[in-house]
Amino acid sequence: MNLNSVCRSNATPGFQPFDSLHNQLERLFNPTFGYRTESGQPDRPYTPSLDVTENKDSMVVSIELPGVAKENVQVTFDDGVLSISGERKQKTHSEDATCHLREQVQGRFERHVHLPKPIDVAAVKAAYKDGVLTITLPKAAEARPRQINVVGN
Repeated sequence: MNLNSVCRSNATPGFQPFDSLHNQLERLFNPTFGYRTESGQPDRPYTPSLDVTENKDSMVVSIELPGVAKENVQVTFDDGVLSISGERKQKTHSEDATCHLREQVQGRFERHVHLPKPIDVAAVKAAYKDGVLTITLPKAAEARPRQINVVGN
């Protein structure tokens, strides 16, 4: 049984004698994901997954942002560091709804990627499709591989 399976945000207010025991058991049996706060929210920050790949001409960063509006995402590049930040807002439910399970983490996020090659900042492009933000960072000319002609007799 997954102890994270019950959302207690609509629990009866007042004395909850087993909350402390419940939190300790969640820490013991699910150390990777932590435990739930008293409001039923997961006790971990929202940290979207990302991939960084490199090809001959560019670095490509893709980050999964399901449920995040593109208006809530900021991308900056400064001194070799790509920064992606934003917010995944909490979904609202009607007051008469009862929450039985809440695993989707909401909140602010911030990711920083140190890129190992110089980037042509003027040519950076970002595209957001199907909940995935893909940032293409062309390498600066001096960072791209080039063919060296050998001369001689």
